Order: sequence, then structure tokens, then C-alpha cells
Amino acid sequence: MQSSPVLPVLDMQLLFAGGDARQEFLRSLADAARTVGFFYIKGHGLDTEHQRVLHLSKQFFALPQAQKETVAMLNSPHFRGYTKLGSELTAGKHDMREQFDIMREEPAVVVADNEPKWWHLWGPNQWPAALPELRMGLLSYQQQLTQISTALLGAFAEVMQQPEDVFGETMQQPYTHMKLIRYPGVMGNSRQGVGAHKDPGYLTIVSPDQHSGLQVYKNQQWVDVPPIEGAFVVNIGELLELASDGYLRATEHRVVSPQAGTDRYSVAFFMAAALASEVPLLNLPPQLKAQALGPTSDANNPLFYQVGENVLKGRVRSHPDVACAHKIAC
Repeated sequence: MQSSPVLPVLDMQLLFAGGDARQEFLRSLADAARTVGFFYIKGHGLDTEHQRVLHLSKQFFALPQAQKETVAMLNSPHFRGYTKLGSELTAGKHDMREQFDIMREEPAVVVADNEPKWWHLWGPNQWPAALPELRMGLLSYQQQLTQISTALLGAFAEVMQQPEDVFGETMQQPYTHMKLIRYPGVMGNSRQGVGAHKDPGYLTIVSPDQHSGLQVYKNQQWVDVPPIEGAFVVNIGELLELASDGYLRATEHRVVSPQAGTDRYSVAFFMAAALASEVPLLNLPPQLKAQALGPTSDANNPLFYQVGENVLKGRVRSHPDVACAHKIAC
């Protein structure tokens, strides 16, 4: 653990304090968003819940493989459930992790041929019968992280001198996505826990265990982001970069697998706008608009203002087998 963090550390308690303390938080938030697009948050009040979810995660991944496979993502047209080691792709290469994905609990939608494919993202989660307590624990934690993300999104609106409810219409039923992740230790030089990528939503919150692995592309090099006790890592997603016309930046990041003999556990939470909405293009004041660089252009990763389209793009790219099995994309 380093004495001088590579990313800014923001205290969520200051956001709710008002006065000079709140302004200090907003200044730090604006600086982090403009320089690297990543920051730590502490004072979130979820230390106990985080430890409980990490414990549930370890219990789930310790289940016999056959029991985990009963909730395989391949069963779900909604891209929810268990993905075995090496089955997810990032930048076309296999990630060395196994994971369990959930979203909001919703009834499945019958998608007609002439309707947008992203409606397949709407539906129920899968839950392992061998670990019934997983459902309540994860859904509760997901809701708590949704509340933190919503508060941060409101703070970003204030930083950009926007109306308080500027994201309100797109947040009536936000698309939330949480995953439990286990990175097993590996030998040799091939250590892609997760390949380099940007996240497709508004914001991401990562609550890790005590092991390092996350890296951020900063100043033309990969920089380690070690865990800080009691702190989560937050990063800006593509939708917020689009909304701000590049004033806020989504940054590439990756995870390097731990060395052989060590497992790393992490919980990643992603919040996007409502799937049926479009990203609002914010009307920034002149002094901020002059600093907006425009959304990043990448032929291999086109950005879509329609939220469902942008989110589905990421799901299909990561899980082409699931998309093909359910005739979403082949």
C-alpha cells in the first residue's frame, strides 16, 4: 500500500456536509474527472456491507463447478449469471477471471423481431439454489451502490453548472449491473485478468479486496491503483463522456492477474441511464465548453447516444457466445 495514492481520495461525507466542505469535494471531483477520470471514495458507509458481500462472493466461487454451472450466463438471454474462467472476452482476448453477474430484477420482455435487441437486457437474474442468501445480499448491496452513484451523478451535474435534475429523466429506471469477480493467480507473462477497456455506462464503482491488480492508463503509461482500506474506486464511463462532449473523460483501464498462489476478489458495479433513453448532450457554459475535447473516437469501439444500444454493444462484445445462443447477435 502506498503512502501517496496515485488517484485523488474523496470523502463522501464532505459531499453531504454543505458549505465550504461541499465545495472542497466538488473541486476535487472536477479535478479528478478532468485529469484521469478515476478517483477513490471513502466515507461511503458501506464497509460492513462490502465485507459481507466479499464473504458471499468467496462462498459462491467455492461451490462445486457443477453447482455454479446451474446458473451459467449461457442460459440467460439477459446476460446474467455465472461465467467460467476464461469465457469472457475483452479486446478479443480471454480474461482470466470467473464471475457472477446480476442486474435489476425485472420481468422478462418478449422482444419482437422489429424491436430493438437491447430489450433482451431486461429480465430476471439467476440465483444458485446452493447459496440462497446470495440473492438478498447482492440485491441490497446493488441498491446501496445505486444510491451512491446517483449522488455522485448529481455532484457531476453541479460541477458542470447544470440543473440539479439534468440527468433525471434518464434515471427513472437506471440500468444497473453488478458482478462478483474472482481472479485466480497465474504463472508466466500472460496475466490478462481483464484486458484494456472503457466502461459503457455513466459511472463504475469497484469495491476490491486487499490485493492489487487494477491499472489505469495515465500519462501515457499503465499505473497501479492499489487498494486503500475502506475506499472504493470510481471511474467515469462512456455515457458521461458523451453527455459532457468530452469535458469528462472515460479512461482505459485493465486488471493484471495476481501471481500464482493468490486469488483476488472484487465487486464491480456499473450504472447507466435507462435503456430506452438517450444520453443528454449538456449545454455547458462557455468556459467549460472551451475545455470539452469531444468524445473519444475509436473505430473499434463506436459510441452510441442511445443507451440500450451502447450497453448491449458491450455485452455482446464480452459474451458473444451468449448473444449467439439467444439469436441476439452472431
